[in-house]
Order: sequence, then C-alpha cells, then structure tokens
Amino acid sequence: MADSAPVLRLEKVCKSYNVGTPVEVEVLHDVDLTLARGDFVALIGPSGSGKSTLLNIVGLLDRPTKGRLFIEGQETSTLDDTAVTRLRGHSIGFVFQYHYLISAFTALENVMMPLLVEHEFPTQEMRGRAHDLLAQVGLAQWENNLANNMSGGQQQRVAIARALAMSPALILADEPTGNLDTKSANAVFEMMRQVNRTAGTTFLLVTHNMGLAQRCDHIIEVVDGRIKRPAPAQAP
Repeated sequence: MADSAPVLRLEKVCKSYNVGTPVEVEVLHDVDLTLARGDFVALIGPSGSGKSTLLNIVGLLDRPTKGRLFIEGQETSTLDDTAVTRLRGHSIGFVFQYHYLISAFTALENVMMPLLVEHEFPTQEMRGRAHDLLAQVGLAQWENNLANNMSGGQQQRVAIARALAMSPALILADEPTGNLDTKSANAVFEMMRQVNRTAGTTFLLVTHNMGLAQRCDHIIEVVDGRIKRPAPAQAP
C-alpha cells in the first residue's frame, strides 16, 4: 500500500437494509468521500441522517451494499472477515462517547489491550509503547492508576492513547466529548488535535457540537443519506 494513497476513499457507496424484501430501504446513497493523511474532519448531521451507518462502514464494522471502500489504498470488498478484522485492527482506531475502559485495569494495562490481541503475553516493548502513549496524552504519572479512579477527561485521554496503540492511520471519534464538561471536552479535543498535528494521524470526528466542528479543518454534513459538499471550517 503506497504512502501516497488516501487514508480513506469511498466510491459511490450505498447501504440498504432488508435487501430483496418489500421493506427494503436505502439509507446511504452514492457516497463519495476521500480523506488524506493528516486530515482533521468533522462529520455532522441530524439524527437519522445516516452518519452512524456511514461511520460503521468506514470503521469496517459493516459492509456497503454497493460501491467500493479503500483503507490506505486497500480495496476492502474482496476481503474475507479475517482480513477485514486484521485491517481494522492495524489501520483504524476508535474513540467513543463512553471510554469503555476496563475499570479494574490500570491506565497502562488498558492502553496495552490492542497490543495483546496479537501477543499472548505482555512484553516490555508493549509496556514501553503504552507508557509513551500515556505520556503523549499527558498522563504518564497516572499510568498505574485504576481506570475507575480517574476523572472523565482523564479516562477519555486514556481511550485516545489506547486507540493509538497500533499506530493507526485513521482515528474514528464518535462524540468523544459528549459526556464531558466544557473544560474537559476542550482538553480532549486539543489532545486529539495535537496527535493529528504531530503524528499526522487522520481524524474523522462525529459531533453535534458545532463549536468543536468549526475548529476542525473541514466539516462534512450528512443529510438524508447523502454527503453535502465539504466546506472549510471557520477559524476558531
């Protein structure tokens, strides 16, 4: 896969449910979308617009009914489930509205979880990687704290570090600040922005917060299953 390839490309992607039945419905219509390495993009749209379906397809959690999806130049429609799982694990990181940390594990252990998928036991190299990521998000001194003894903002920063564990090219962040107060939300947003700028990681950020959306490089709006023309976000 060439480094020059877009991190994400969708070509005429459609998604239908109940295919072949009288109640078949198409919720995504001919979606074209390209994200380059280092893009920081907000995805917005009202409830029922299709953005959650789009996010599931981009995250390789669901497959399009029609069209083609490329991740780092790899066309995905011909991949079997094992290959899709491998591609998702290596190329895509997820940050959700709720952090989904394991409360009985330390911050360090939570960040190591994606690395353990391919290794039976933790190694010093894995511990070093997790330590470096927690330092990157400003939590090195809390690495041995249990997740349930951390604030909401700290927990979400641990979740960001965990999403970065496999050095993915693309981070999908679904309402990552939705459960946080304004100060914590701003800190988490700035942390993602810093990762984007320093590591060149591409971010697709789903949000209802227009204040945050306008601080992204571009805003993509989904309306009735179609993407409106991307527009530059306003300067903060």
